Amino acid sequence: MPIKDQPRPPRSRVIGNILLLVSGLFLLANLLLPSLFGPSIPSVPYSLFIHQVNEGEVVRAFIGQEQIRYQLKPEVEGQPGQVLATTPIFDLNLPKLLEEKGVEFAAIPPQKTGWFSSILSWVIPPLIFVAIWQFFLGRGGPGGQQGVLSIGKSRAKVYVEGEADKVTFADVAGVEEAKTELQEIVEFLKNPRKFTQLGARIPKGVLLVGPPGTGKTLLAKAVAGEAGVPFFSISGSEFVELFVGVGSSRVRDLFEQAKKQAPCIIFIDELDAIGKSRASSGFYGGNDEREQTLNQLLTEMDGFNAGEQTVIVLAATNRPETLDPALLRPGRFDRQVLVDRPDLAGRLAILEVHAKDVKLGPGVDLKAIATRTPGFAGADLANLVNEAALLAARNNREAVTQEDFAEAIERVVAGLEKKSRVLTEKEKKIVAYHEVGHAMVGAVMPGSNKVEKISIVPRGMAALGYTLQLPTEDRFLMSQEELEGQIATMLGGRAAEEVVFGSITTGASNDLQRATDLAERMVTTFGMSKVLGPLAYQQGQQNMFLGGEMVNPRRMVSEQTAEAIDKEVKDIVETAHQRALDILKQNRELLETISLRLLETEVIEGEELTNYLNQVKPLQESVAA
Repeated sequence: MPIKDQPRPPRSRVIGNILLLVSGLFLLANLLLPSLFGPSIPSVPYSLFIHQVNEGEVVRAFIGQEQIRYQLKPEVEGQPGQVLATTPIFDLNLPKLLEEKGVEFAAIPPQKTGWFSSILSWVIPPLIFVAIWQFFLGRGGPGGQQGVLSIGKSRAKVYVEGEADKVTFADVAGVEEAKTELQEIVEFLKNPRKFTQLGARIPKGVLLVGPPGTGKTLLAKAVAGEAGVPFFSISGSEFVELFVGVGSSRVRDLFEQAKKQAPCIIFIDELDAIGKSRASSGFYGGNDEREQTLNQLLTEMDGFNAGEQTVIVLAATNRPETLDPALLRPGRFDRQVLVDRPDLAGRLAILEVHAKDVKLGPGVDLKAIATRTPGFAGADLANLVNEAALLAARNNREAVTQEDFAEAIERVVAGLEKKSRVLTEKEKKIVAYHEVGHAMVGAVMPGSNKVEKISIVPRGMAALGYTLQLPTEDRFLMSQEELEGQIATMLGGRAAEEVVFGSITTGASNDLQRATDLAERMVTTFGMSKVLGPLAYQQGQQNMFLGGEMVNPRRMVSEQTAEAIDKEVKDIVETAHQRALDILKQNRELLETISLRLLETEVIEGEELTNYLNQVKPLQESVAA
């Protein structure tokens, strides 16, 4: 859907610009022409003029209000004397002095400007004022739509039906449930009588909820494309300005434009910019600009009459918990459509959509790439395909290969390679044992993802090495044993340092943080504690942040309960830590073998890594032996 052609500049603005140009030219001519074509008379100081009068050198003088012109005695008989000019000073004794010295003097007659100059002096100033006023009225936006007096006008971009760049549901993949839900909106826009004759009422507002990058804006455009109706797109932040009342004025103007082009769709992106809960905003009955804008939006949505104007409001947000309850009541945004991160089939469909314009090699397996990218949103997958194409072009390949996609996944997950970050031999050895410890413990722990790669090449901001684990399938539920296995895997690097070097370093700080957070969620959120029982001690997600800073997410609990929670968290982490130590001690020779190999090659992956990790003996078998 191409953007609607902008209207031509209004006639008043064109006339104003012409008047401004003509006025400027006339004013310039009036100022410069006399100086360019008039006689040039040398100017001298007034004191010199008085001195020449006293010396009897002046023959005659012509006195004006702005200039005194006088003629000196000729130096050669029969020749006219030199004419000079000076700026007069208020002096009542000047005529008496000239009379005493025998100087002929008279007043300069007023200059005859003529009718043309008189007209200019009266007409030019008003013309300049009118031209400047017209200029500023039309300045600020295409077609003069954002001038001084149009500050309260809507800034929505209008898209109209067209074949070029038209977005339909076929261009949106990975959100099949959301497309099914929005298909009803398309049918209502195409044939509203089908619903109204049965007494049905279509929702006036549909709220698209989901994480960033999942395709909420693309879905809204696809609805307009399928229905073939005008599409007004605006961000919530564009309503709010410095001046109080501008936001509500823009809301009114937006809905007035939409009613004129009904049936149509209004899409408000980032609705939480103006729709935050009024109770949590800190303004109670005040004159807050955002609150006025929200109130006007509520009023306009109530004012729709489905029998007269078919206008549907689509809005998108990734923070639905912060919205005002008045927005979500029946009759406004009473329908919420979840646009979540895609599953395996959805990721495969999204990759196929974005890979259509990319030249792929014969060995590219998009399903394998979709399997290795759990948690990726649509925007992440689009970036992944583009990153792989850039890598292929950088390596002068004619097509994108599977290796390019694998490297692109690592760049997205772990960051860029830091080849300039040179580690000492001791540091490289510690990092190698640390990463192998992660891989060996993760290979035998239940619930751990498959270890795909071990590397001691620094990446990203702080990673000196990394162990890449990728899932073989999408998981939505995890048992207590699997969570404990994940904690043990996180602590495998620290355990390897203790087993080999007998000391620890700062390299495990991030592992400790993640392990502690997961253990605390097991106790306070999942109820996986025999001591505390099946109780939740953690606040909701919406209460975890206050004023931009993270606060204690736990509920108000007694001191004894808080101590019990801390003790349970510590026991879970300590048990997992001991488990990792035991596994590495029982497989000490294999730990040495893999680490030395990693120090030689810096990267171990593929079949070689699989053969090594298949030799790791689980703790139960080792103890039994």
